Amino acid sequence: RRSPRPFSSLTTELKLPNKPYQPQQQQQHRLAGLTCTNTPKEENDILEREMVYWSDIPSDYKYQSPFQQEQEKFLTFEPDHGGWNNIRMAMETVLVMAHAMGRTLVLPPEQHMYLLRNEEKKHTFTFKDFFHLDTLHDEHDGIKIITMEEFLTKHAAQLRDPVSSQTVTLPGGRTNWDGESNFTPLWTYLKAVGHTNTNWSPDRCVAVFPSKPSDPTSVDRLQHLLDDILKENNGKVPDPHSFTGRPVPVNGTTIDRLREHLGGDNRDKLCIYDMEMERQPLLHFSVDHNDNTRLLTHFYAFLFFEDWRHDLFYKRLVRDKIRYLDNLMCAAAKIIQAIRNRATQRNATNVRGDYDAIHIRRGDFQYRVTRLDPKEIYDNSKEELTEGATLFVATDETKGKRELFQPLADHYDLVYLDDFQEYYKDLGTNYYGMLDQLVCYKSRVFIGTWFSTFSGYINRLRGYYSVKEKMDGYEQGIIKSWYFAPLEKKYEMQEYRVVRKPIYMREFPTAWRNIDQGIEELVALQN
Repeated sequence: RRSPRPFSSLTTELKLPNKPYQPQQQQQHRLAGLTCTNTPKEENDILEREMVYWSDIPSDYKYQSPFQQEQEKFLTFEPDHGGWNNIRMAMETVLVMAHAMGRTLVLPPEQHMYLLRNEEKKHTFTFKDFFHLDTLHDEHDGIKIITMEEFLTKHAAQLRDPVSSQTVTLPGGRTNWDGESNFTPLWTYLKAVGHTNTNWSPDRCVAVFPSKPSDPTSVDRLQHLLDDILKENNGKVPDPHSFTGRPVPVNGTTIDRLREHLGGDNRDKLCIYDMEMERQPLLHFSVDHNDNTRLLTHFYAFLFFEDWRHDLFYKRLVRDKIRYLDNLMCAAAKIIQAIRNRATQRNATNVRGDYDAIHIRRGDFQYRVTRLDPKEIYDNSKEELTEGATLFVATDETKGKRELFQPLADHYDLVYLDDFQEYYKDLGTNYYGMLDQLVCYKSRVFIGTWFSTFSGYINRLRGYYSVKEKMDGYEQGIIKSWYFAPLEKKYEMQEYRVVRKPIYMREFPTAWRNIDQGIEELVALQN
């Protein structure tokens, strides 16, 4: 076990420029590295060492799902209606499903996203505005991603109602829906010509992928496993708290892994990718609150793979390939360097420039139990934070935040994102929350907001990094993160805990713990 590598070289070698950071232009590059434009190689290497939590595993680029077929099939989906991190969670889930099903992923049209409307230059977005999806498409043999316009232009004429086999007219004959304000006609059309996900609800079931395709025995085999688990527990799923501190080996038996995965609270059904779904040329995943089909879930909490090697591959895929754009990573790295320099200047013994971070979610957040007076936040967090240390505050409070958080400033050297505008002035305001997340991810200690998917993602990145650096507690997925409220949740990240509902309330160590196991076994399986 060890602490993260010293950053003394970072804070002393890297002289921060006076000119603002110039965002990277979209260009082809390898996802394995980090490319900061207009940056000398030596400096780029320093920024890369600061930010990279992912790994480069060449054999993973070649892996294709056993469900991959010669005939091209498709998966379409509607973005989540919530904030950015809810949208990201659903996108990760459908991307993993598309690869696991051997389907081409069709991206939704460019559109408004909730709370991402705060700048003059750009009001509509596609997922390519946040992730290197073009590079992922080019680099990975098993992944194909196309736009909605390309899909409709090339394939709409062949689409039929899956029940009646009748032709369904494309609304207005329109193939380009980018920037539209009303997507109801498009989603209605895709539901009419596609097989929909009315039974695939993360609250009600676990989505299960058999180990091999077109297996007529898979449904009965997997259902018998669930039946045996329920029989053990008098018709109920196991209490997820019974696994606290007792992780099932990642290469454990299918029934042991499923038992741990169910998550309690009546999630006692399996949604199996069966032969009927395999045959469908188009699957459409909608967002329908009436059917409870919203994919407000972590991909690893909803999707279960009969073969443990497949499970770990998809956890690596998201870690290594679904990451923020290089321009965001590079801007965040320079902000982190500035914070480290500040921390070292204030305390010469802090040679690594360690700083702490806290995320205080307020705004339209519906969970009032987390809306504490800053004095209470201090009282609940002071044992984990270092008195007088530099503390980065990520918050959606805009007006009067410095006055509001004065009770924290009385004890810590508070800094905010807008203290470092020279390093991101050319980035749109809609990216500021992502920069906050990236800066928080590299802090020594992180204090989060319970129920916040924003805080949750920070903790997942911290989990990835803790394993990469073999930090204290990494074997059990433990990270140096806490919550300031409610107090009974404060120490959630200080022991191994399995997925449980509500799934979105936090991230779980199964996302990052031991996921590099089985790489050689997966290669052997593919060959």
